[in-house]
Amino acid sequence: MSGQEQRGGYRDNEARRNEQGRTRNRGGSGPRQFSASAPGQRKRQANPARLVAFKVLREVSGADAYANLVLPKLIREYQLDRRDAGFATELAYGALRGQGFYDAILATLVDRPLSELDPAILDALRVGAHQLLAMRVPKHAALDETVSLARAQIGAGPSGLINAVLRRVSAQEADAWIQQLTKDATSDSQRLSIEHSHPDWIVRALRGALIAHGRDAGELEALLQADNLAPLVNLVALPGLGDLDGALEAGAEPGTLLADSATYKHGDVARVPGVKEGTVRVQDAGSQVMARALAGIELPEAGEDRYWLDLCAGPGGKAALLGALAVQRDARLTANEPTTHRARLVANSLDAVPHDYWMLTEEDGRTFGGADYTGDYDRIMVDAPCSGLGALRRRPESRWRKAPRDIPELTALQGELLDAAFNAVRVGGVVGFVTCSPHQAETRLVVEDFLKRHENAALLDTGSAVSKVMYPQDADASHALGDGTTVQLWPHIHGTDAMFMAIITKKS
Repeated sequence: MSGQEQRGGYRDNEARRNEQGRTRNRGGSGPRQFSASAPGQRKRQANPARLVAFKVLREVSGADAYANLVLPKLIREYQLDRRDAGFATELAYGALRGQGFYDAILATLVDRPLSELDPAILDALRVGAHQLLAMRVPKHAALDETVSLARAQIGAGPSGLINAVLRRVSAQEADAWIQQLTKDATSDSQRLSIEHSHPDWIVRALRGALIAHGRDAGELEALLQADNLAPLVNLVALPGLGDLDGALEAGAEPGTLLADSATYKHGDVARVPGVKEGTVRVQDAGSQVMARALAGIELPEAGEDRYWLDLCAGPGGKAALLGALAVQRDARLTANEPTTHRARLVANSLDAVPHDYWMLTEEDGRTFGGADYTGDYDRIMVDAPCSGLGALRRRPESRWRKAPRDIPELTALQGELLDAAFNAVRVGGVVGFVTCSPHQAETRLVVEDFLKRHENAALLDTGSAVSKVMYPQDADASHALGDGTTVQLWPHIHGTDAMFMAIITKKS
């Protein structure tokens, strides 16, 4: 392909057209053939499912949006049925997860840095590449539909470039591309980065995390593979307020990790009974485990057990579950979220819980444990802001937005929040420190540094607290919980996000 062609300069010269205006086929050898339709007759309408996926990628790359928030709205806007919604979801999420791999391929096929391509063209190429290399879509359909999408959404000129590049993408299968791209890799992490479409620094961080939490570094590839699997939708029925009967009748299946949970894979979850009312909620099973473990652990010293706090409550999933459990125990939950728009999400999440049992505050969590709150709470959840490396399955775009420089700032914030919570908990109360990351700097090291600062703090048997709320696991999964004092869940073992938890008490 010439440089002129790669820049979209496909000129409609007379040598390429017959008297009806039909273009000659550019591919293959032998006598040239004319296309079946004139330019004005070619398909210019985008397939709705592919259009939704493309628009998700445009929102993610162009507006810094989150795919899991944009996709459901677009599915409803375009009124996709269950089959098309599933196709759009796989295409959008798959293209985002595989972005690093697809971009590595595309970089070999265009004559300039990908950063100089029009972002819409690049997103269309990613959508086409995922169909060609990772979905059971016939190659001709993937090519034709992607080019039609580009013609309708971007223009005729760019669609020519997209057609030419994707034909070269389709020239070999994904395994052959992996071999070609990794043959000169200088390290194992670089090879795995390309093959499993994770930034190299995340590959190295996850290897270190496995070792830090007592796992075998040989599990790294299984972990990376699990990150690239489409996760099931996890449901939870708020205890005492909802049930899963309607969900099970609608096709959900009982959860295998803990009670009052289910998985759902049959389309728009908003149609599941109880979801619109808020008594049945979408929540990763790992998050359910953490909330139940904090609520269920026995307090080390006698005293009231009436005042609970979720210090970093947004967007409200754990707060809703804690609130429902608080009702059953005649306790009161304070849900704190300093960001106004996230505080509204928390209020919506808690709306199904009787309002007498919870209150919402919007204070800076780092100063929440000031003089007004010292020793006020019996149980505190600190679900701290983190890198989110444990939720790469559910947030496919996040792996490309994070950088190593983000970690020190996050760990400093996590330490400050843990200090504030410790000031707010009473003697004999408990603080549950949770992150959705296995990164050792955001997990064990934060806890170790905290314990050095607070001589009257002690780690409890977090493993036992977690085991009590989970169904019996096989030996390997039980061992994978951690060393007892802390717990680390794993996507490739437990089928959850990679959630970390340490339960701490304040000694007298």
